Amino acid sequence: MNISFESLNDFCIRVLTQADVSLRDAKIVSLALVTTDAMGVFTHGTKLLSGYLKKLQGGGYQATAVPRIEREGLGWAIVDGGSALGQIGSAFAMQTAIAKARNVGIAYVGLRNAGHIGAAGYYAALAAREGCIGMVTGNDIPSVAAPGSLGAVLGSNPIAFGVPVGQGDPILLDIATAAVAGGKVYAAHQRGESIPSNWLIGPDGKPTTDGSLYPQSAALAPMAGHKGYGFGLWCEILSAILPGGNMTWQVGSWIFDDPARPSWHNASFIAMDVGAMVPRDQFERRLQALIDEIHAAPTAEGVEGILLPGEREWRNFHRVQSEGIDLPPDVVEKLSQAAACVGLPAFG
Repeated sequence: MNISFESLNDFCIRVLTQADVSLRDAKIVSLALVTTDAMGVFTHGTKLLSGYLKKLQGGGYQATAVPRIEREGLGWAIVDGGSALGQIGSAFAMQTAIAKARNVGIAYVGLRNAGHIGAAGYYAALAAREGCIGMVTGNDIPSVAAPGSLGAVLGSNPIAFGVPVGQGDPILLDIATAAVAGGKVYAAHQRGESIPSNWLIGPDGKPTTDGSLYPQSAALAPMAGHKGYGFGLWCEILSAILPGGNMTWQVGSWIFDDPARPSWHNASFIAMDVGAMVPRDQFERRLQALIDEIHAAPTAEGVEGILLPGEREWRNFHRVQSEGIDLPPDVVEKLSQAAACVGLPAFG
């Protein structure tokens, strides 16, 4: 199904306000989800909306909650998300980090007791658009094996960074510390597709291609073995241990738990104000020289050019502004479920 960015955004806002989310908050959540779809990352876009609505209607997520700063210093803060939708707490936390970085150069904000945050890279890009280098980490209920384990040890804890590029789009990396995000396993299984052998670890501790085993009887493989395991641990420390949030198995499953149960997700947001540390024009010149060098690197046969992280996604984003977003069938189905949740006519 093809739909314009504006129409999809309007639909999501309408659905959220029907679930008693304020218009202001609905706009924040919707823009995060629709932007993620526009970038081609359908696992973390509007497909999530129906699950969020069930948590809102069940009471696990609070439609009217307002994130608040529990304690803070010049270059740091700890924010209680109040079990609001994760996009609300995350946007507040990153804006807090940016404001503090303006004063002291760099700031850390830990967000605890939040809903599922969606695409971590969205908030890193928010920082980059404000002239800051941004880094975001998150934690989740364990779904990823450690090297040698028989089951899950850590969540598919995401890490993302965004770097401002003058008047251009930010350099943007957003990755799960698992070999693949769990949502991609679900999507492949729902579409009846087989999965690569390096995505899952079965109950015997060996790789499996049976997507139906996840998550009850299989765990995601860590990205790049011990390297991904180490980064996942780093995300757990920044996101949960430092701000005092729920860690590993204390985090709930926003998909499978009773809708009345909070999910207690956590995240960290770091902003570095480039202009506070170095003349901005100098930074932009040096960064552009690096970008040009990478773009000019020789390529293998059949490869048109080397891309920077996020370059493909920004191209998608700009293209859909005029051509619309081609939503996959599984996303359309989830959006129809979202409409039904709040008594609106079927999507599409």
